Amino acid sequence: MFIPKPGSSELRPLSIPSVRDRIVQAAVKIVLEPVFEADMLPCSFGFRPKRSAHDALQVLIEESARGRRWVVETDIANCFSAIPHQELMQAVEERVCDQAVLKLLRVMLRAGVMEHGLVRREITGSPQGGVISPLLCNVYLHRLDRQWSTREHGVLVRYADDVLVMCKSREQAEAALQRLRDLLAELGFQPKEAKTRIVHLQVGGEGVDFLGFHHRLVRSRPRDGRRPFTFLARWPANKAMQHARDRIRDLTAHRRLLLPVEAVVQGINVFLRGWTGYFRYGHSAQRFSKIRLYLRVRVALFISKRYRRSRHFGRRALLHFTPNEFGLISLYGIVVQPRAGKPWRDKPNAGGERRR
Repeated sequence: MFIPKPGSSELRPLSIPSVRDRIVQAAVKIVLEPVFEADMLPCSFGFRPKRSAHDALQVLIEESARGRRWVVETDIANCFSAIPHQELMQAVEERVCDQAVLKLLRVMLRAGVMEHGLVRREITGSPQGGVISPLLCNVYLHRLDRQWSTREHGVLVRYADDVLVMCKSREQAEAALQRLRDLLAELGFQPKEAKTRIVHLQVGGEGVDFLGFHHRLVRSRPRDGRRPFTFLARWPANKAMQHARDRIRDLTAHRRLLLPVEAVVQGINVFLRGWTGYFRYGHSAQRFSKIRLYLRVRVALFISKRYRRSRHFGRRALLHFTPNEFGLISLYGIVVQPRAGKPWRDKPNAGGERRR
């Protein structure tokens, strides 16, 4: 089946294995993941145990504070579907010699996809939607990580097929981009030209979007006699904000008017807990305020339509008639601002973290 890519009109092929196949893939992953995890490098963050997107984002803050403010950003085009099976198996065989496991992996890769009643088998690609596909992608892209030189080309940060390089000068950034193109070509990949560029992070300049956040260099305000300083701030990118609005609009759509208001609010809370749980680790207070305002407008409008009253009725019911706003979760006081030198996993307000 094909699903739309977020923020794009393109479709992403999704292979959904049967329950039995998923169990087998999960068992193989449990066996193989520790083997390859021992070789994985610190620059890789996607789909790895005890590593997350926020670990990758923290690297950006640390390297920006060290003066690496020339950024190369790109995305590997059709990463999962372009992995050649033969080269992938060669990478697996460097660490695995059990023929039964290798044979099983080959069967998984050649399983094919049924589309409109016909089975199509490919000689490239790791099916998206499979349990073991992210691991195989990391195994193959480990060749890229292994050949990268931080001293020559800057700090590489890779989350699956999203790649970003932090450099100290424009010359180093241009050399890093060329080196990245060469390494991807050796692996049979090419970067997405629409998402490939070099950005200089500076106060008042443009920023970069990476892992759902917009990153931009800003200057702090002078406070208590302390001198202002520059730092890399991040907040939800425009695509993430639009996704939140679209989801809230869908949850308060006209077709749901027969549902109780409390049930609709409960569904909104489920989405907000996941969305804010990810984006709260950043400088997101203003963006959260915008989402909160939009949320209250949509819920008030839903209440008005639900009871066939004026818009003012919904606003009054939300703000005055119900002390807890029908149970809507609060977006105030949950933002944790990251800082260089302070692990983002620290407890709230520990290590000098500030909440707003």
